[in-house]
Amino acid sequence: MNHNNHWKNIKEGYSVRPANMDDAESAAELFNECSMDMMGVQNYSVQEIILDWQTPGFDLAKDSRVIFGPSGELVGFVAVWSNSSLPINPIIWGRVRPVYENLGIGTEMFEWSIDRARDVFARVPQNARVALNAYTVSSHAPSKKLLEDHGLRLFRHSWEMVLDLNGDVPEPEWPEGISLRAYDHDVHGPAVYKADYEAFRDHFGFIEEPFEEGYKKWLHQMIEDEHYDPTLWFVAFDGDEIVGGSICRPESWEDADTGWFRTLFVLRPWRRRGLALALLYHSFAELKRVGKHRVGLGVDAENRTGATELYKKAGMRIKRQYDRYELELRPGDELSTQ
Repeated sequence: MNHNNHWKNIKEGYSVRPANMDDAESAAELFNECSMDMMGVQNYSVQEIILDWQTPGFDLAKDSRVIFGPSGELVGFVAVWSNSSLPINPIIWGRVRPVYENLGIGTEMFEWSIDRARDVFARVPQNARVALNAYTVSSHAPSKKLLEDHGLRLFRHSWEMVLDLNGDVPEPEWPEGISLRAYDHDVHGPAVYKADYEAFRDHFGFIEEPFEEGYKKWLHQMIEDEHYDPTLWFVAFDGDEIVGGSICRPESWEDADTGWFRTLFVLRPWRRRGLALALLYHSFAELKRVGKHRVGLGVDAENRTGATELYKKAGMRIKRQYDRYELELRPGDELSTQ
């Protein structure tokens, strides 16, 4: 598909091109200015942006565009993420520098993104439903208006939940037969990924993915993260079988004092026994031991496995809500978990 027919309505003096790695520093500055405007926090580092742009299957030259103003300043960035083996829900992610809003830049970026997202038609079964997805913090009205003005519908929410570690953490009560072991990447890597993958199979939006492809992206995201700390990975065993785990990051993206749960998982046969709560309490205590004042995680607000109730039981509260929008690009059979 030809994507060169876009940007004709961009104002004179502005320029557009694919992003490259040399743009990471100015992109971090742009993203942080936007996140300050949207949420009052800065949550992007140059290293994390580079890691993001190096994600297996993401082609920065094809999947992104940067927009520069008349003075040469980076004023906009947009990317379409369709790097799964079954990209039925391509994701659009974009930012416009606040002082350049209402100049039509967001609209131009969005129209290019829809065109780019339609490229996935050739990579998925002909009967598959394809829907573009976008996310925004629920408190930022301009982003919501842009999405809604372009026909996207709000259909789901997610929460960022936090807990202040200023009191005693309850002792974990481990279910009978469960033992906790330290994570050894050379020994446990593939098995932990497989268990995490299986545990999320019944979560909303899950899409099947071949092991090699999924594991490669998991390694990139988890192990190559600059804050990867295997001493904060806790793996629960029943005999020699991995049945659950808590993978933590020593700091969140916006706050070095907040430990972050990358994932908390329990395989279906071992649920409703208290294992998830035990993993939470153990992780809280370990994060507090290394000097963290808070812990946080993200969760689907309509999660049907009881996760939101579990986190509330553990004392966590909702800090921020994100809204998920979609635009159906092609009707058909829904291939993701609903």
